[in-house]
Amino acid sequence: MLSDVLGLTPEEAEIYRTLISVASATPAELAESVGCDARQLVRTLGMLEGRGLAARSLGDTARFVASPPAAALRALLLQRQNELKLAELELESLDEIYRAATLGRGVADVVDVIHGAEVVRERVGQMQLGAREEVMNFAKVPVISAGNLTDGAVIARGVRYRVILERAMLDEGATSFDEIVQARATGEEVRIAETLPLKLFIVDREFAIVPLLGSANAAKTGALLVHESSLLDALIALFESEWGRATQFVTSAGAVQNASAIEDLDAQILSLSLTGLTDQAIAAQLRTSLRTVQRRVRHLMDIAKVQTRMQLGFQVARLGWLEAERDGNQTA
Repeated sequence: MLSDVLGLTPEEAEIYRTLISVASATPAELAESVGCDARQLVRTLGMLEGRGLAARSLGDTARFVASPPAAALRALLLQRQNELKLAELELESLDEIYRAATLGRGVADVVDVIHGAEVVRERVGQMQLGAREEVMNFAKVPVISAGNLTDGAVIARGVRYRVILERAMLDEGATSFDEIVQARATGEEVRIAETLPLKLFIVDREFAIVPLLGSANAAKTGALLVHESSLLDALIALFESEWGRATQFVTSAGAVQNASAIEDLDAQILSLSLTGLTDQAIAAQLRTSLRTVQRRVRHLMDIAKVQTRMQLGFQVARLGWLEAERDGNQTA
């Protein structure tokens, strides 16, 4: 934490933590305690002295003592806070310059081309990490990055993250049911679509990346970076349209509305079944048997008082069993 937040190296942080745990210590004693070379430790102590985190003992200048953390680290923290404020001001200034340039773009400048699969992956990751309000994602095979389902770092900052998975992601094992459960547990909203027209990342409704990746010719892979324009508006409208049609997804019985006698496994089977997965594929995703899946589907049909799976799907929609996600509510 000290190395991440206050700019100390891992070695400096470790030695400072060791030093504050003792009244005083010589470089040799510290080197033995942390298991490092004494000469390197002397250099590190010099760095800590320069930062005001360590000082020589008045009674014995060969020994070192730690400066009080409340005073020494607070000064470093204030320095970092000031640096962050200056960085924010610089960012705002650069953003204003960028927006002014964007307004002057012609029709031909609305779309930029990104070349190379690795560059696309890096740009997608940067876009997601830099999001302020919302990320919208069409995820389909072939997978271009681990960013199809976020790790929660973006959502933890209050960013809404909506992803529509093409069913083939589940069919081909590119995404597992466990990954969906984990993503939803972080607050991600996930829906499933039969097919998706393209891969897409939209960030803050300000720009989008349309990856154009395939395995046929890796040298020609790339993406389109779309700036604010009527084209971006069309991509946003496309996402919202697909979002409204995509199958909502629940992972626990608590998310199934207006129904009783439904267990978590029932809810999971119901969600996967409505996406169009076969019973065998559902069994594989949930690590259960085909017989169990078929038996639980029959149980759901009995609860819904229907005779066929088509009727079950209609009844699920009519009764609003999967309405829990409509407003972004998450139960995982």
